[in-house]
Amino acid sequence: MRALSAAVEAFLAMLAAERGAAANTLAAYRRDLETAEEIIGPLSGATRDDLARLAGAWVKLAPSSLARKCSALRQCFGFLVDEGWRGDDPSPALPRPRTRRPLPRILGHGDVEALFATAEAEAASDRPEAVRLLTLLELLYGSGLRASELVSLPLNAVPRDAPFLTVTGKGGQQRMVPVSGRARQALSRWLALRGDKGRLLFPSTGKSGHLTRVRLFQLLRALALRAGLDPERVSPHVLRHAFATHLLEGGADLRVLQTLLGHADIATTQIYTHVDSTRLVELVNARHPLAHRRPAG
Repeated sequence: MRALSAAVEAFLAMLAAERGAAANTLAAYRRDLETAEEIIGPLSGATRDDLARLAGAWVKLAPSSLARKCSALRQCFGFLVDEGWRGDDPSPALPRPRTRRPLPRILGHGDVEALFATAEAEAASDRPEAVRLLTLLELLYGSGLRASELVSLPLNAVPRDAPFLTVTGKGGQQRMVPVSGRARQALSRWLALRGDKGRLLFPSTGKSGHLTRVRLFQLLRALALRAGLDPERVSPHVLRHAFATHLLEGGADLRVLQTLLGHADIATTQIYTHVDSTRLVELVNARHPLAHRRPAG
């Protein structure tokens, strides 16, 4: 990989300092912009012809990947113009692939019950690894945490006298996440077993000091297999989707769901309205103030 140009480094620094971009977001932007500069050279001097050449090099990419790369470039060029690194914005020459946000994979209520039945049976022995897995499962499905938020939870995120967790999400934004009575019981069991192992809720001997997202993914897949489910259908993200979908099915308000999930834009939350449209129609018919009013005449 060639070194990024000073202009692009300045753009990335701005994302970190002014927009509070998360480390994973910054890494993704860096990769996309590095790839672009490898093909066409420094973006501060790129022309429309250069961008057309870049589009040709990316022609075999999936529409979603191409859209992400082009978005990074458009934002970067806008910054370069605003900050005087260049006098024009060549980004209109970039393609605009049509992408459709995929609907999330969904676990049914029976699938979730099978996962919990297996995790609870295994945790009955009070084996630390089994109690930890049950706690992780409770927080993924019961509170809708992202995998990165869950594995990196500090010990002080768990309050002693309130049913909430303090979670630091994308962009360093903090939010309060409710914890069910079941999850609090699992947390209490885990805290008693984890002992004095530093400041992180799920400590590990690895470089990060906490359980990794990859390991969490592996643990859930193995649990799914033991529960008789297809492991390909189960992941931390799928459990977060199940949390959101099942809440919405139960009549949760979309704005409340947005807050619980930590979405900056409600458009991101609205994907769940497409998951079970039949259930939503039933909710409107049952809950709307005019639902039980007879029509005139």
